[in-house]
Amino acid sequence: MPILRIEHPTQNFATWKAAFDRDPANRSKAGVQRYSIHQPVDNPNYVLIDLEFETVNQAELLLATMKQVWSSGAAGPALGGEPRTQILETKEVKQIVE
Repeated sequence: MPILRIEHPTQNFATWKAAFDRDPANRSKAGVQRYSIHQPVDNPNYVLIDLEFETVNQAELLLATMKQVWSSGAAGPALGGEPRTQILETKEVKQIVE
């Protein structure tokens, strides 16, 4: 399952989360099946988002849309710096604890 990982600093997590929840790229329509949001334990002003898709093409299309959102200023004060992105392919998931 391909994952689009987006990570970037934020000026304020609550402001960023409100912008994320407005969903300007329409994640559901773009094919996102599940997402998770992470933060480093020592940096509350940095976020990592994993968006899961059925196909790499869906991930690439959403990434292109997100680049338009970021360049348009629609992300507003939520972004604290340039987003870093990667499209990942999961190779293994294993449950360790039973």
